[in-house]
Amino acid sequence: MAITATTGPSSDLLAAVNAKPKGSADAVQDATDKFMTLLVTQLKNQDPLNPLDNAQITSQLAQLSTVTGVNKLNDTLESLKDSYRSSEALAATNLIGRGVLVDGSGLKVVEGQGVMGVELATPADNVKVVITDAAGKEIHTIDLGAQQPGIIPLGWDGITADAKLDADGKPIPVADGSYRFRVVATRGGQELTDANPLQFDSVVSVTTNSKDGVKLNLPAKGMVTMADVKQVL
Repeated sequence: MAITATTGPSSDLLAAVNAKPKGSADAVQDATDKFMTLLVTQLKNQDPLNPLDNAQITSQLAQLSTVTGVNKLNDTLESLKDSYRSSEALAATNLIGRGVLVDGSGLKVVEGQGVMGVELATPADNVKVVITDAAGKEIHTIDLGAQQPGIIPLGWDGITADAKLDADGKPIPVADGSYRFRVVATRGGQELTDANPLQFDSVVSVTTNSKDGVKLNLPAKGMVTMADVKQVL
């Protein structure tokens, strides 16, 4: 008798090896199949003198429908979360190299220029920005007058009221470096507590694998979320 040698793995073995892991949709289908198999078995083996109650069967089917619906809803939510993360990551990468305003009172002066911002939650009759040096000494005040709620970007040329003059009679700006500022806002003679300083920073890179979502890396502020950015400049 001639024996034919097997030249390759069987189709059953290939199917077992190449089987894809079951996703949540497959898991839902498996649960449904098992439930229906059990229900059919119950119906086939029920006591003719004491058959299954229609209300009980209806209740079981309703429970299955609810579980299936919840699982499908979870799948949809996961898909939406993945889509949101992708779009947030894309938006974040577009910010690389851009200037932003975030919570903070730091002020960096470079080549005699500084950028900052003010955030008002309510209207103010008068808003002042008080700039101080590293020792905390007040060196300049910017009067913004009356302002409506919102974000107010603000540039400073580094010139103070008592700035010295150069040979051409032009005021000399403060030295480059780190300064601080605070916001003093009043309405009806009362100081407001919802006026916040915003410091300028720039986005140098983006972290997309953080467990807390997409993070922007700023030289001065450190890592912040997209929600922390008050305004893009």
